[in-house]
Amino acid sequence: MVNSEGQLFTIEGIAAALILLVTVYLVMNATSIYTAGDTHINDMQLEVIGSDALKMMNTPVVGANMSPLVTIVQNDDGAAFYTIFNNTLNNRTGSQSDKIQFMANVSYVRQDGTVNTTPLNSSRPIYGGEHAVHISQWIITENRQYPDCFAYPNYCKTKHAALVEVLLWRD
Repeated sequence: MVNSEGQLFTIEGIAAALILLVTVYLVMNATSIYTAGDTHINDMQLEVIGSDALKMMNTPVVGANMSPLVTIVQNDDGAAFYTIFNNTLNNRTGSQSDKIQFMANVSYVRQDGTVNTTPLNSSRPIYGGEHAVHISQWIITENRQYPDCFAYPNYCKTKHAALVEVLLWRD
């Protein structure tokens, strides 16, 4: 052999290049890049499920004048809302139901111009750690049994709008 030092430098250079390539490969595979659309897909799906459930409840049954949601709000029947909304919201094709929790309120404008918000029902209280999604549905009611109906009887004989708002989150 004429010059053995050149061979050692070549082997050392190839080994260093392989170490760099393996390091770059590991770093690139360990890093995840999220686009803006990827981060909110779960929220959008939850919002669509809840919005569809409220729209289904606000669709009148064949032969009925009012939708189940309007009837529930007019009668202030939180138990019926919980049953129908929970069954619609957590229905799945598999054997296990989904675990979507909710909290619902009804808001309306009183005769004196103030806005009143009353709880409709909830599956459980919301704590600070849940990431909730807001959905809402406007309804047209009449003869709602609000406290204003006793003070202003003519107010309850006219149609007026109420807003059903629901917060949804997954357990």
